[in-house]
Amino acid sequence: MSTVTVNDRTYTIPERTVVVFTVDGGDPRYFDDALRRDIMPRLAAMLAAGGSFALGASEMPSLTNPNNISIVTGVSPAIHGIPGNYCRLPDGTLQLLNDPRFLRAPSIHAAFEAAGVPTLMVTTKDKLRLLLGNGGVPSVSVERAAGAGLDAYGIEDIEQLVGEPAPGVYEPRASHYAMRIGLAALQHAPQLKLIFVSLTDRVQHASAPGEELADEFFIEFDRLLGEYFDAGCLIAITADHGMNSKHDEAGEARVIYLEDALRDAGVAIDEVVLPITDPYTKHHGALGSFAWIYLDDADRERARRALTAIPGIEEVWDREASATIYEHPFDRIGDLAVTAAADTALGRTASAHDLTQLHSALRSHGGRYEQLVPLIVSEPVTGPLAERYAANVLRSRDIHDLVLNNT
Repeated sequence: MSTVTVNDRTYTIPERTVVVFTVDGGDPRYFDDALRRDIMPRLAAMLAAGGSFALGASEMPSLTNPNNISIVTGVSPAIHGIPGNYCRLPDGTLQLLNDPRFLRAPSIHAAFEAAGVPTLMVTTKDKLRLLLGNGGVPSVSVERAAGAGLDAYGIEDIEQLVGEPAPGVYEPRASHYAMRIGLAALQHAPQLKLIFVSLTDRVQHASAPGEELADEFFIEFDRLLGEYFDAGCLIAITADHGMNSKHDEAGEARVIYLEDALRDAGVAIDEVVLPITDPYTKHHGALGSFAWIYLDDADRERARRALTAIPGIEEVWDREASATIYEHPFDRIGDLAVTAAADTALGRTASAHDLTQLHSALRSHGGRYEQLVPLIVSEPVTGPLAERYAANVLRSRDIHDLVLNNT
């Protein structure tokens, strides 16, 4: 068998190890800045030797779960069923979308495993581990590395394999530990053919391109990237979303509280759901630039008019339109979908969000302005996708097609 078909896309089984990195919050501006200032020499050398760097778009909302799952399935949320980190189900239940029972499509890695091709999923945040490991894919998270192993490859203790205890998920070096797990696993099990490493955006939520913490992060990322390259890996890099400051010059968060605003406008609503919601509230306080609103059909138009009159709100679509525009599963989204400007976040009420716990002034994502992501491959892109790749019109969900079929 030389190919595997999954979700109506066919992928070539590689002869050497392919590693795909998803840099959580890896806005292209971080890479551009680091390359311009020569602090990522291994990436620069890789590109100079024939590697490729283009821009693409993430899924909307520009959040962790829907994009990681799109990247590993090769399809949109409408197909795989995960439109956010969090949603309201048809029965009214509010649900974190961390459980595989919510998946509606298998991953590329699960299809490879079923074909007997060795794979590995490494994630920094444990919230992704069960989703990424669905279908029998060996998987591990930094957050729960203590006491964990990888039975499929005879690895009894991840921390012993790496050589030191795992850092906490809020530590800046947690993402680097995920990369080190992948390297150590490959050294232990050289038969691995497809590795996916998903990082965390703790640094990007706290530090803009060119700031000290961001520099430290990307310098170490580059060093570890070089180790993968030296191991003979074919490498691809993308991001689940970008990142923007959501605060004013004084560092005060710039937030539109939707329940408060609609109540003040005399519009009755049932519920505001923020799909950025996840267990990592120190990153963003559940404040991002995308929201769903549930309300009676008779109140939709009044709500739409009230919202579009608020500076900082940019898009308001009803359920039918947003399912098409954002490629979302119709039964897991709100009656209205709302997006905000690059410098603005959306919340429920002023009293519902604790901003004192944030790492720094609010930096977040979720909207259109965080859709731009890098699509980097360590070799020239020469296959059927080459023209679209050069035109910067591909999606992050195309990254496995790029690296497996177009190099």
